[in-house]
Amino acid sequence: MNAIANILHLGFKELRTLFRDPAMMVLIVYSFTLSIHSSATGIPESPYRATIAVVDEDRSPASQRIIDAFQAPYFLEPVLTNHAEMDAGMDKGRYTFTLNIPPDFQRDLLAGRSPAIQLNVDATQVSQAFSGAGHIQQIVSSEVATFLSGYAPDASPPVQAVVRTVYNPNLYQSWFGAINAVINQITMLSIILTGAALIREREHGTIEHLLVMPVTPFEIMSAKVWSMGLVVLVAAALALNFIVEEWLDVPITGSVALFLLGTTLHLFATTSLGIFFGTVARSMPQLGLLIILTLMPLQVLSGGMTPRESMPEMVQNLMLAAPTTHFVALGQSILFRGAGLAIVWPQLLALVVIGAVFFAVALSRLRKSLG
Repeated sequence: MNAIANILHLGFKELRTLFRDPAMMVLIVYSFTLSIHSSATGIPESPYRATIAVVDEDRSPASQRIIDAFQAPYFLEPVLTNHAEMDAGMDKGRYTFTLNIPPDFQRDLLAGRSPAIQLNVDATQVSQAFSGAGHIQQIVSSEVATFLSGYAPDASPPVQAVVRTVYNPNLYQSWFGAINAVINQITMLSIILTGAALIREREHGTIEHLLVMPVTPFEIMSAKVWSMGLVVLVAAALALNFIVEEWLDVPITGSVALFLLGTTLHLFATTSLGIFFGTVARSMPQLGLLIILTLMPLQVLSGGMTPRESMPEMVQNLMLAAPTTHFVALGQSILFRGAGLAIVWPQLLALVVIGAVFFAVALSRLRKSLG
């Protein structure tokens, strides 16, 4: 009972210290509000006011139909130009896309041949190059099919693909970006807060006060873990409700309570990792460098940015030891696909095991550093 009381009192002391730190409070509020919103909406889902030039060598109704299909707000009004001006315009950055419609384009279409249209993309415009190229390809294909249907209305393709998109039928990037941003912020803030709490004790000289008190390293570490983990857990719950669901209007398919349970187990591991970093680093700048070196691989290789199946098998196996791998899989299964406990229990069990290992290693390191 004395140990539990010590853990509670030390945890409340950590909370009071955190609430008196304006820099940390601003970081927490920003990370779970504006950072989530900007991460979800910062990458354009489709081109917006993209510049395009067209070299129309056919000057037929079919080519004019394609040109007229490039409309605002996706594209600015197409600029009709020639080959020389097209190349010069792309070199000077005036056009992101240039389209070259060859001579006899309409005649080849009606004759059943497959004429080629050249699309040049300024790939330095990274935010619009990939999505815009796909958008233009869809426009050209749609307009050509509509044009040909007027000459052969009874013609139909022998096979028709019907695509049904689960969870996100309109493929809104913000839906995926918002959830992944919440997952990333949970990991980042939990490591930062616990590591900074330990370094703050050392910098302010209060760690010596704790050492002369009748408390153990286990109680000191447990207090920091539960207090900082609670702050991140509450912030994540509020962000899911007010930022993701209300502000961004992203539907949550699964159980938020089950996701918060998985978040609690994940925080058990990441806060322990933060304590470990706090024992290794001797100052806040050193802690920041350690977090940068660790956090980026954890986020990139955990499956939150790219599918794990596309990674080398050695990396996939190695990342099974990281809590973020299981937390990303758990979070996406629950929030995207509405998975229940019967599906995500392996991830929950993995987080318990990894968290226990991290806690034991961090506690051993803490005892040595305090000694």
